[in-house]
Amino acid sequence: MLKGVLIDWGGVLTTGLHDAISEWLVADGIDAAHYRELMTELVREAYDGDAPLNPIHALERGEVDAAAFERDLAARLLTMNGGPPAAEGLLARMFAGFRPVQPMYEMLAAARAAGVVTCLLSNSWGDHYVRDEWDKYFDQIVISGEIGMRKPEPRIFHHALGLVGLPAERCVFVDDIAANVVAARTIGLVGVHHRDAEATIAEMEELFGHPLRRSGTADGAAAGTLV
Repeated sequence: MLKGVLIDWGGVLTTGLHDAISEWLVADGIDAAHYRELMTELVREAYDGDAPLNPIHALERGEVDAAAFERDLAARLLTMNGGPPAAEGLLARMFAGFRPVQPMYEMLAAARAAGVVTCLLSNSWGDHYVRDEWDKYFDQIVISGEIGMRKPEPRIFHHALGLVGLPAERCVFVDDIAANVVAARTIGLVGVHHRDAEATIAEMEELFGHPLRRSGTADGAAAGTLV
């Protein structure tokens, strides 16, 4: 029986990265085509390659601080005026368009009310999380830059499983990046590739065999128990 949920933050519990980045590109006047060409290569290396000096690897593991990454990235980018954007605060501006997806948080609250252990498992690009009321939704928190590991490395999944005290086969992992889901499945987790809230919640309800929506239940919590 499934008893745990490990879940990503950006693009899963928030609105999508594409929309947030699009907002930022316009706001900072950045050459969008140049940005996408640059980031496509960096992200490809971060997830498909074996480049130990990849700046995304280093940032997500906390091996470089956010300010150093901002300076490096700003130097590679171009604004429509031909110069680089301001480095200071670049990551905060980049992710300012992230907004919480309330149905996903409600799903987590319903799962916890039914006895499921929940763990946030996020690759960090600096500390731009809105942590208000996280104690309502998560039993454990795993932020890559705070522990020196990153998805899709197997060790970060094992670390999270150790914190929740469950074997991989009793936990579901939810992420919007396919490579992370594949890695999770490789070590025995049940992987859910998130594309939108409605589909993910429906899949989670099917996996747990129980309603995971807070509406229509007493005090807004799911009735009964899963474990």
